[in-house]
Amino acid sequence: MLVAVSDTHRRDDPSLPAAIRSAITEADQLLHTGDFTSESVLDAFENVPTPLTAVSGNRDTQAVLDRVPKTTTTEWAGQRFLLAHGHEHDQTSLSLLARQEEADVIVTGHTHRPVIDTIGEYPHVNPGSYADPRRYRPAYATFEETAEGIRVSLRDPDGEAFETEVL
Repeated sequence: MLVAVSDTHRRDDPSLPAAIRSAITEADQLLHTGDFTSESVLDAFENVPTPLTAVSGNRDTQAVLDRVPKTTTTEWAGQRFLLAHGHEHDQTSLSLLARQEEADVIVTGHTHRPVIDTIGEYPHVNPGSYADPRRYRPAYATFEETAEGIRVSLRDPDGEAFETEVL
């Protein structure tokens, strides 16, 4: 399983709810699509037992920007995931970047709005923000390998899925 979070916007620690902390512990990999905000929050995510793949966001301090790339890819379950915060890309540039990076799935943050949709020909997931949802529902995302394909679920901080699709 993969767990994706974004837009933590914290100064000291990530303030992970129990269900999210449990999902991260059980996951093969943790994806974070930026806006840790501070280096101490990045450190906390790097210290969880699950490997972290992350990108920086528009609200990250220079110390975070120095340690985390703006975009990256990772592979899991035979799929290549492109991560970008999203503040520097429109849908066209994300689609072109996904093609360039030979990605299968795009994962972004920035808007705080949890969504499963498509950008061009690519499945797109924004896990939203569990910690700073603003006007949207607080959320995170999980990706699970099934016989039908990759099942992505948007989940409330308590772990309950409110939207699920097979990619």
